Amino acid sequence: MDNPVLWTLISIQVLMGAFDTLVHHEGTERLAWRASQKHELRLHGVRNFFYAVIFICFAWIEPHGIFTIILVAILIVEVLITLWDFVEEDLTRKLPATERVNHTLLALNYGAILALAAPYLWEWAFLPSGLTPVSYGWWSVMATVSAIGVGVFSARDLLAASRSDRLGRGDPAQLVSALKPRQRILVTGGTGFIGQRLVQALVAAGHRVTVLTRDIRKVDELAHPVRVVADLGQISDDEVFDAIVNLAGEPIANGLWTVKKRIRIIASRVDMTKGVSDLVGRLNHKPDCVISGSAVGWYGLQGDQTLDEYSRPEPAFVHNICQAWEDAAAPIEQLGVRLVRLRIGLVMGVDGGLLAKLLTPFEFGGGGRMGDGQQWMPWIEHDDMIRVIAFAMSNPNMAGPMNAVAPNPVRNEEFTQKLAVALTRPAFLHLPAWLLTTVLGDLARETMLGSQRVLPKVLLENGFTFRHTQLGPMLRQITGAKDVVTAKNVTDARAVQ
Repeated sequence: MDNPVLWTLISIQVLMGAFDTLVHHEGTERLAWRASQKHELRLHGVRNFFYAVIFICFAWIEPHGIFTIILVAILIVEVLITLWDFVEEDLTRKLPATERVNHTLLALNYGAILALAAPYLWEWAFLPSGLTPVSYGWWSVMATVSAIGVGVFSARDLLAASRSDRLGRGDPAQLVSALKPRQRILVTGGTGFIGQRLVQALVAAGHRVTVLTRDIRKVDELAHPVRVVADLGQISDDEVFDAIVNLAGEPIANGLWTVKKRIRIIASRVDMTKGVSDLVGRLNHKPDCVISGSAVGWYGLQGDQTLDEYSRPEPAFVHNICQAWEDAAAPIEQLGVRLVRLRIGLVMGVDGGLLAKLLTPFEFGGGGRMGDGQQWMPWIEHDDMIRVIAFAMSNPNMAGPMNAVAPNPVRNEEFTQKLAVALTRPAFLHLPAWLLTTVLGDLARETMLGSQRVLPKVLLENGFTFRHTQLGPMLRQITGAKDVVTAKNVTDARAVQ
C-alpha cells in the first residue's frame, strides 16, 4: 500500500480528527464532563479503539486472506459506528456549525480513503492467510503516533462514559426551595454559568421566569418553559416581578486586559445594571428585591488579611470593576427596593468557570500551582451559589453586600493538591509568577496570583447552611470520583427513609 496519495488522505483524516477531538469534544463541547453524553462517549471510545487498530495495521502489517476480511469488517463497523454517532449527536446536543462541517469533510475523506484502499484489500483477500511485516518510512511513524493518540482518547472516553452517572446533581428544584411558590422572576445573564443553573432550578420549581439575553444562540440551552427578551425595553411598565436577579457582564478572564477589554468589562456591567435600575424605576409594581451581581474582587488584593463584608477595599482593577458595578445598582435602594450586592467568589462546577478550564489539563497530568501557591482562593460550589441566591431572595433581612463564598477559603497550593487527588492525577507542574505576568499582565497578577481571604460573615450570621464547606470532599463529589455518593443516590436514600 505504498501509495502517497492514500497516505496523504490518511494524514488529512488524522489532522481533521485531532481538530474535532481537541477543539470540539474537549474544548467547546467538553463532552467528558456532560452526563447527557454518556452514549456518545462510548461510541467515540469504541470507534477510536478501532482507529488505533487500523492505523497500526496500515503502518506495519500487510494482512492477507482471513486477516484482510477481519480488517474489512473493522472498517465496515467503524462506518456503522460513525453513522450511529451522527444520530446520537443530533438527539442529545446542538452541534456547532464548525463541527458539522468537519464531520462532513471527515466522511468524504474517509470515503476517498476506502476507495483508494479497496484494490489493495481485494488483492490481499485472495492471498494465503498471514500477516506480512511492512514499513513505509515516515508514513508508518505518523500512523503509529496517530494510533497511540486515538488509543489514549479511546481509554479517556470510555472512562468518562463510566463516570457520567456519577455527575448527576439531583433535582434542581430543591436548590430554590426557600422561595414561595409561583414567583415571577427576571434574570439577566440567564445563559451564563450561574444564570443557566439558576433558571433551570427556578423553572423546575414551577416559577415563572423571564430571561434577558442578547445571545439568542444560547436560548436553546435554557430550561423551558421560559420567556426570553432581548432588551429591557420589551418589558412594559405594568409587568410584575417578585424579584430581579442581575448577573449579566462581560467575562473578565477570556482575553488580555487591553484598554478596550477593560472598558467592555466595566461598561457591560454598569450599562446592564443601570438598565435594571431604570426598569425598577418605571415599573408600576416594584419587585420585593433585586439581587445584583458583584464579586470578591471588590476587596482588591490583600494577601493573608481576613476579609468580610465590613472590610475596606484596596486599589486594584478588579476593585474598580466591582465598585462601578455596585454604584450602578445603588439607585435601586433609593426606590425603596431591597438590594443585595452579591460579592461572588470562584464558583466551582464542572460546567463552567475556573474549574471547567482546569479539568482537562489536570486530567492529562498538566496540573500545577500558580506562582508560589500561597494566594488565597475564596470559592463556592455551583449549586450552593444557587441556594445563596434563593436564600437572599427569600430572606427580608438580607440587604447590602453579601459574600457568596464558602466558609473555608484555601490557598492555591492546596486547591491544586485537592483537585489532583479528586481526579487521581499527579500535579507536579509549576507556573512561575514571572511567566504568567509576562504573558498575561494584570490579568494574571490580579486574578491568578492575587490573594483574597474572604469569609461569608453575613450569610452565616443569617443562618445560611452550606452543603459544601470543605474543598476536598466537594471536588471529589462534583468530579464524580468513584468513592463518593452521588446526588441521585442521596435522593433515593432519603425517599426510602
